[in-house]
Amino acid sequence: MSIHLAAREGGGPQAEVPRQASAPAGRHTWLDALRGVAVLAVLFEHLLDPLFPEVRTSVSPWFDFGQYGVMVFFIVSGYVVPASLERRGSVSGFWISRLFRIYPLWIVVAITATVFGLVQVYLTLPGQLSDNPVVSGIAHLTMLQDFLQVVSVVNVFWTLSYEMIFYLLVTAIFVLWPRRVSTTGTLTLAMAGVLVGGALPAGALSRAFGGDVVVLVTTVVLVAGLAAILLGGHRVRLCGAAAVAVLAIVLLAVNSRIGAWQSLAILSTMFAGTALYRLDQGQLRRRTASWMIGLVPVVSIGAAIWFGPGWGMSEEQALAFRWSWSAAVALAWLTFVAGRLLRSAAMPGFLVRLGLISYSVYLLHPLAIQVLRRIVPDPALVSLPARIAWYAALLAVVVASSALTYRFIERPAQDLGRRLARSVSRSRREATV
Repeated sequence: MSIHLAAREGGGPQAEVPRQASAPAGRHTWLDALRGVAVLAVLFEHLLDPLFPEVRTSVSPWFDFGQYGVMVFFIVSGYVVPASLERRGSVSGFWISRLFRIYPLWIVVAITATVFGLVQVYLTLPGQLSDNPVVSGIAHLTMLQDFLQVVSVVNVFWTLSYEMIFYLLVTAIFVLWPRRVSTTGTLTLAMAGVLVGGALPAGALSRAFGGDVVVLVTTVVLVAGLAAILLGGHRVRLCGAAAVAVLAIVLLAVNSRIGAWQSLAILSTMFAGTALYRLDQGQLRRRTASWMIGLVPVVSIGAAIWFGPGWGMSEEQALAFRWSWSAAVALAWLTFVAGRLLRSAAMPGFLVRLGLISYSVYLLHPLAIQVLRRIVPDPALVSLPARIAWYAALLAVVVASSALTYRFIERPAQDLGRRLARSVSRSRREATV
């Protein structure tokens, strides 16, 4: 059924999303299976140094397992997140659900990692975090720390910064263009940004104005913009949407930790996932959409070859980066396309269940690896069969722990978020009657 946008949540006329925007009922098990593949790849990448240094020296210069995994995650996010917002037809409902989806477990893991660092048993807090804990804490709470030149307390948190940027842009598009802006047009702009991104300086804002200032200004704009979108009248909502869109674009373009072209390539990948969803729903012309989507990995790989890494590396390291990034991007797209083609087939049960708890696995495994590093300080002193056994044991511990955190943290928080989102949406509809 078509979705009415609840009188634009308190401002302006109703807008209707086309019928095809409604996704099929039930979970997409093929997407869960892809998440399972992705999280296994990331976990394996992070186990190379403590368990399999041979793979690091022989394979990693040509293929980055972690980059491959996160690119699969990014395509999946692009495929499902805008559709989730459109199905709800409610920005408030979307953000309540997202916050209850990502923050509860994130807070638990962030606190645990901080305690680990403070007692210096399993890891040491980076100097930036211990020297300026208040500003670093604020940066982390925005989940934009990777665009604020603040090192993450847990290494995998960097990907959540890109998720947050994507949420902001999707929200801004939804508010500013309620009948949906052209997806192919968005892709064109994003790919154009990738091509010029090599000329844009990484971290320029923080260097020019100071890291603390950028963190505080970003936080104020973010909070004020979202408050305007969620609580304001029609014109106020438009101003809030414009503010968060400009904030996201500026951070992407001139304050990325890894360089603008690479950040914009990730964003293009996510919007290409959105285009694939619209293509599957019959909302885009197949010929135009197909070649536009196909250009995204081509442009991303071309930018890597042309621009190279966005930070200082030796010539040998830069060459390895070009190869590993390009191979990871290409295989991530092939994996997603294969999953999409097989979406009607039965998916492996283990991968589907792993995908269901993949957020827990993703956040918890770095902590388990720090414990492993204490138990196995030098992999050269351990036989290969023993290291494989350690890998299996760590995987079992992480999966079991993730099943518990999903059961007792993630799922209850998600259920609460859905109830609150429904309550807020119901209240807004009643207020507009």
